[in-house]
Order: sequence, then structure tokens, then C-alpha cells
Amino acid sequence: MSLDPTNLGDLFRRDFDFNQVALIDLGGESSPREFTFAQLDAMANAVARGLEQLALLPGTRIGILSANRAEFIASYLGIMRAGLVAVPVNYKFPQKMIDFVLADSGAQLVFCDALRAPQIPSTLPKIVFNQNNSEGFEHFINPGPYCSVIPKPDQIAMILYTSGSSGQPKGVMLSHQSHIWVAKTRLGKNNWSKHRFLIAAPMYHMNALALTKLAILAHAQMILLPQFNAKEYIQATEKYRCTWLTAVPPMIAMMLQETELLKRFDLSSVEFLRMGSAPISPKLLEAIHQALPNTKVTNAFGTTEGGPVVFGAHPQELEQPTISVGYPHPEVSLRLVDENNLPAKEGILQMKSPGVMLGYHQSSLRDPIPNPFSPDGFYSTGDIFRKDEKGFYYFVGRSDDMFVCGGENIYPTEVERLLESHPDIQAAAVVPVEDYIKGQKPVAYVVKNHNSMLTESEVKGFCLANGPAYQHPRWVIFLDALPLASTNKIDRVFLKIHAKNHLAKTD
Repeated sequence: MSLDPTNLGDLFRRDFDFNQVALIDLGGESSPREFTFAQLDAMANAVARGLEQLALLPGTRIGILSANRAEFIASYLGIMRAGLVAVPVNYKFPQKMIDFVLADSGAQLVFCDALRAPQIPSTLPKIVFNQNNSEGFEHFINPGPYCSVIPKPDQIAMILYTSGSSGQPKGVMLSHQSHIWVAKTRLGKNNWSKHRFLIAAPMYHMNALALTKLAILAHAQMILLPQFNAKEYIQATEKYRCTWLTAVPPMIAMMLQETELLKRFDLSSVEFLRMGSAPISPKLLEAIHQALPNTKVTNAFGTTEGGPVVFGAHPQELEQPTISVGYPHPEVSLRLVDENNLPAKEGILQMKSPGVMLGYHQSSLRDPIPNPFSPDGFYSTGDIFRKDEKGFYYFVGRSDDMFVCGGENIYPTEVERLLESHPDIQAAAVVPVEDYIKGQKPVAYVVKNHNSMLTESEVKGFCLANGPAYQHPRWVIFLDALPLASTNKIDRVFLKIHAKNHLAKTD
């Protein structure tokens, strides 16, 4: 195959060595399991043939509820090859939310691993990856050649659900063409076939799915962990001499906390580290450069709705500032607008590109979802950015995370960066609590460096001395680690509830 695929489930390069190892699965039943490109391709075909025997209508939704494993990838690819719609489901969701996603999407069948099989509603048929009976994966698949369906323009390939942090999860409809463009654009003219990609982020998330498709198109090797674990992440990086890491910042921060392990393991093979999906602090970047001095670190930005191709290098080859996410990619149109939808130097980021979603899945199970597109076709991300005089963009915060204290807008990310600049603070998260006079006030959750004697009054004093008074946290709560949501980002919903309950007890 040339670089002109039409079906997102079929990105394999048959002009390369098909007997090369494509995937080392560290989370299967007997670990590790190796699969060549030929074997992974054949498994995807077998899934597509098995689905074809069910005589499902084109566009039928098929769920996947599983930790990372080879069969997840094969099922995901096979579903799309058959002209059906893949719906990866966040297995870290509570049962009520899993039920909602399956019902909202209209899933007619679910692929799952044995651990999560009991979470599938009894009304839905399921195919279980590691189970030897009539519901088992091996019993379902139908080995043999398969010719992938050629999708129509704007045909849906997958529906990825948002985290639901601001309400019910929303189904993001993504087409074959949009994410073929994403994979091809990210690869460009690079020959990355010698790279080894370590994938530990959950595959129900855009981060891991996009990297998987890029690795397949690049004909590069994937090292697949079932889920993120800092110690296993370090060990796998050394053992398999991984060259490419992609993660959200909290994952890397957790890895860097394993100081004794890092001293004993050689991570010099890592050439690239791409971080996105959450803000990154200068302190974390400095720690990364110390631990991985030979690694090129990219501070990236992307959304489920808009894809991972948004920013890139400056056309004049100017060096990207430390916490900037880069310069607009040449194939992406960006603009910043204020609350009145007028141009602004700091405002909501709107974008237009071939990688943007078709729209949100509108279901009878929910109230109508507001249209996120402007009349001229720009998708509004809801993220606040600022742009400098050289055209570089900087993430300020989520518009829905912003809160008002005494008439002043507070973006948690800005306060967190200030807190994390303190030499004794390892990580911080800021959330609002209701206040009768001010409307809302900031509460800071802080992780201190080991053996630090830092006090609440010292944290407040530092913020007052180095930032606007209205931003300083009125309360400081120390934790051993910040809680993470199912996407490995900071769980702000949990912290808001915790802050409210904690302060109620101290009143």
C-alpha cells in the first residue's frame, strides 16, 4: 500500500517488511506476546470477517471495553474495515456512565476483556478477548482475506466520548478521512520505521489511539502496556529500548517521582517525548530535561474534537519558548476570540482543519448539545490561549475551569504554574469554592517535595509576593499525590467536592 489509504482501519504499509514485529503486548494472558505486521493485519481482517457474518447494517456502532491489548487494536481496526463504527468506552467510568455511553451510542455489540465482561448489560451481545467459550474472541473471528470497505465522504469511523467532567460525556464523531489526514500529516516525509513507540495511555483516549495509528502508518514497533504504571513504564522503556514516548504530563510527573528506579535504569534510548492533553509547567519541563537530557521534548496541544494536529514549528525556525505549544500548523486555521466572538490577543481558541470532528452525536437520551461550530465553520475549543508577537501560542486555561473571585477572572492553570515555581512544591491544583462575599475563592492542593517543611502560610505568602493578590489561595491542602481522572489528567471534579466537604468540616 502507498500512503493513500481510504479506510482508517487499514493503514498498514505492505511495501515494507510485513514479517517485522509490529507489537509487543505486555498485558495479554502470557506476557509478552509478539505480533508481526502480518499477524496484526490478519487478526483485524478476521474481526472484519466475523462482523460481516452478522449482517449488520453499515454504520452500526460496536463498543470496545477493555484495557490495552493486541485484540483491542485488532478489533478497533477490524470494526472500521467492515464499515462499522468503533466506540471505545472508558473502562474507568462508573457503571452508570458505562451504561450511558453504550446506550447513547446505540452500540449493538461489545468487544471486551474478561475482567470487564460483567459490566456489559445483559441485553447486549459481547465478544470476550480472553475467554474460551461461545462468547470468546477466538470463537468469533473468521480468519481469511478481507477487502476493506471504501468509506463514503464524511463517513463516521469512530465515536470517542469525552470525559464527562462538565456533565454527561459527549460522543465525538470522527470520520475516516479526518484521521487518515491526521496520521499522514503527523508522519509527513519522515522515515520512522526504526522507532519503538511505548503506549501506556488508555486506548479509549485520543492520545493512545492516534499514536497507534501513527506507528502503524510509520511501520514502527509498538510496546503496549495494559495501563500506565510508573515503574513498569520505566522498566519497559529500558528493556525494549523505546525511542518514542507520548503521555499526558501527570504520567511523566509520576515517572519522575521514581527517583531510585531512574538511577538504576538506562533511558538513553528515548529520542522523543511528546506531551499533550493537559498543561505542562516549567518545573516539570526542567525535571524532564535533567532525567532525559538527550530527548527532544514537545509540548503539544490537541482535543478529542479537533485532533492532535494543531501546532507545529515556526516557519522562520524560531526556537519555541518553553511553555508555548507552538506556532499554528500550516494546514490548520486558528484564531482567538473574546466573549463577543471578536478577535483577541487572549481568548477562546477556534480552529478549522481536515482533522476536526463531524460534530457531536445527538441522542434522544440527552438534551440537545449546543453547536460548537461558528457560522463560518470554526470549531470552538473552549480553551483560553494567548499569542505573542512572534505568533507562538500559550495555553492559559479552560474557559469552563475559569471562576470569578470578587469580580476578577481566575484561571487555575496560571495559579498552578505560580505555585509550582516554588522550590518546595512538586505539583499543585487549584479549584474554586463558593463564597458569600467574593462569589468564589481559590483553594490550592499542593504536593510538597520530599522532607519539605513548607507550611500553608508560607504558600500563601509566596503567592501574594509573586502574583496578583486576588489569585492567592485562601486555603492550602497538602496531599501526597494529586488524584487523577480516567484520562490521567488531574481530577478537578473530585477536588471540588473534596474542597467543599473539607471546608464544611473546618467551619
